[in-house]
Amino acid sequence: MNDEHEKMHTPPQPPATDATPAMEADSAPAGAANQNAPLSPDAIMQAATDRIAELEAEVAELKDRWMRSEAEIANVRARSRREVDETRQYAVQKFATDVVEAADNLRRGLDSLPAPGPAEPEIVSKLREGLQGVERGFLALLDRNGIKREDPTGKPFDPNLHQAMAEQESEAHPPGTVTHAWSPAWTLNGRLLRPAMVVVAKAPAPELTAAGARAKLDTTA
Repeated sequence: MNDEHEKMHTPPQPPATDATPAMEADSAPAGAANQNAPLSPDAIMQAATDRIAELEAEVAELKDRWMRSEAEIANVRARSRREVDETRQYAVQKFATDVVEAADNLRRGLDSLPAPGPAEPEIVSKLREGLQGVERGFLALLDRNGIKREDPTGKPFDPNLHQAMAEQESEAHPPGTVTHAWSPAWTLNGRLLRPAMVVVAKAPAPELTAAGARAKLDTTA
């Protein structure tokens, strides 16, 4: 009975209420209002300026990449064209080297003939004329195919075309001049096939020059 008495005198409790949803509902419209608020003209202009700067930087980078790619492609094309041209021009280099050996042998055969003279037999004269005609035709054929012969006698020594076999003192030629060529230089489209074997002039020794001058004075006296 005591329990029933206490229950009868206990005041009723009010029902619990949750105020959080109501507060969130009140704050949500305020946040949405802030997000939907219009931007100022300065902010819009700044955003547009920043975007334009980004796009210009991207365009500059893409242009630089494109120019580099075009330059690389042009270099590859030029290199390929040059390699094809060189292959076409020098594909017969080994054959040309053997051919100029035959031309040199023909010249040696002509040089081995005796010098022309009034008592020369007719058969020797005809042989010389025939070999000279063959040589002229052979050299013309080689020239049409880019193979050229150069006689270096009397020209300055060129290490790119000449191979010095000996030096010879000479007063008649400046030092470094080719005085004699044992064989000519041969080129194929400007590229050296075989260097000329040459003798190069050098200055006479000073004491020999002075002795020669004294001897000359003695003879004139």
